[in-house]
Amino acid sequence: MSDTSLRLVWVYPDLLSTYGDQGNALVVERRARQRGLDVQRLDVRSDQPIPTSGDIYLIGGGEDRPQRLAAERLLRDGGLNRAVDNGAIVFAVCAGYQIMGHEFVNDLGERSAGLGLLDVTSSRGEAARCVGDVLGDSDEYLGLPQLTGFENHQGVTHLGPGVRPLARVRLGNGNGTGDGTEGAWRDTVFGTYLHGPVLARNPLIADMLIKLSLDVNALTPVDDTWYDALRQERIAAATQPA
Repeated sequence: MSDTSLRLVWVYPDLLSTYGDQGNALVVERRARQRGLDVQRLDVRSDQPIPTSGDIYLIGGGEDRPQRLAAERLLRDGGLNRAVDNGAIVFAVCAGYQIMGHEFVNDLGERSAGLGLLDVTSSRGEAARCVGDVLGDSDEYLGLPQLTGFENHQGVTHLGPGVRPLARVRLGNGNGTGDGTEGAWRDTVFGTYLHGPVLARNPLIADMLIKLSLDVNALTPVDDTWYDALRQERIAAATQPA
């Protein structure tokens, strides 16, 4: 890509866009435009081919049947895997996160194949559903501040040796395995269970995605007053005594 443009792809909004996850696309688009970048945003529905020339691909959460349909169509299409092979960045949430892995349990109770872009395997937990605010310490390799978001899932995602956790939780369940991990990442592919939308609560993650796409170490500072207020509000609400 040129250093003044950004090709942003929002994947399958007709299937994977619950809990306001489309806000992630809005945040990346807004923060890129604030830096003077020419943003070309493409919303790709599930009956359309996935372009392979995007810079950042965003995928949201969804219910069990839409998740299965999305995974089947992404596997048939193959465009997202080819885009990653070309160096594209992917940020996936909840059901989208599970699809990035090797397999997950679908609405029929069967194991569905994922895209294999992350070395993770997901199943359905036997315990109560994971619902509520999450606070965690972001992986030190990413150089990000405390992670905040909202989880609502019954998935359990086990990380393989090919990935690192996105964060270690202080509050909440994260991957649901009891080991304190939340999300996973490797190279340019990132997955998380967190909604919020998570990039509105954690705008520096959006900046990280933009920096990766531009292959730069820093971006021009922007006014983060609104984002900082939202972060502090949600962190305070999560840590208040019941």
